[in-house]
Amino acid sequence: MNEPNLIDPRRMFHERPFKKQDQDTPALQDDMAPKPDCGEDSYVGSKKLENRRVLITGGDSGIGRAAAIAYAREGADVAIHYFPGEDKDAKEVAEYIEKAGRKSLLLPYDLREDHAPKEMVEKTVEAFGGLDTLVLNAAQQISRESIEELPVQQVEDTFKVNIVSMFAIVQEALPHLPAGSSILTTTSVQAFNPSDHLMDYASTKAAIANFTVSLASQLAKKGIRVNGVAPGPIWTPLQLDHGQPKEALPEFGQDSLLERAGQPAELAPVYVFLASNDASYVTSQIYGVTGGEPINL
Repeated sequence: MNEPNLIDPRRMFHERPFKKQDQDTPALQDDMAPKPDCGEDSYVGSKKLENRRVLITGGDSGIGRAAAIAYAREGADVAIHYFPGEDKDAKEVAEYIEKAGRKSLLLPYDLREDHAPKEMVEKTVEAFGGLDTLVLNAAQQISRESIEELPVQQVEDTFKVNIVSMFAIVQEALPHLPAGSSILTTTSVQAFNPSDHLMDYASTKAAIANFTVSLASQLAKKGIRVNGVAPGPIWTPLQLDHGQPKEALPEFGQDSLLERAGQPAELAPVYVFLASNDASYVTSQIYGVTGGEPINL
């Protein structure tokens, strides 16, 4: 008799405490220990996104990287935005996209610069002949112990990168998005249960959740679906680049119900589903991938 392939979710990926480590900006996934699992060796596609034309912000590492690899293996051409200086990670993603037989496009831009959204969208449309899927995932996260230590310039930069850029990119992309297109945002469990050392980051993530629901209401009449994903503690370079207090990193994510941090590969199927026609009746929703922390209670 054949047995089901059951895996205890508490025992998947990396269980033990992470070693103490940090990186200066820009943080690179390739230099993390352990290196995050973004599905490089595990994700298998089934043509759910055949011939889609996708732009992913923050697509060089972490969650964006996992989505990019999955989208390519599902049949999509993928443009990867990344922060200048993260070229090593971005080029690796481009190689995975091209090995899947799809077109890649690398877009090194600082989202704090006003010209970035327009140029990114224009270059994507030019390279792929159109645009139908946006994954708005880029983020800045810098831990500060107290509001007295939180520079206003950091607050402004975090809002510019995390939420203001979403408004600008959508405005530039809308003229190109046909009915059936999909927009996905990355919010966070921080939007619903904020940590006091991440005040500016958590505030933007709450704004993103609101933005997602409001935009979905506006764009439904155009046949464009808008949904968000709310990750919990996921092992990405964001955490090492001043995203967490150094002393907290070894135990990162291990207080979740599943007793470990999540890996980017565990979010990729959700991003694929929400972009695909399988989610044709799903809009204005926030999907939690949190290791057990509720986002709606």
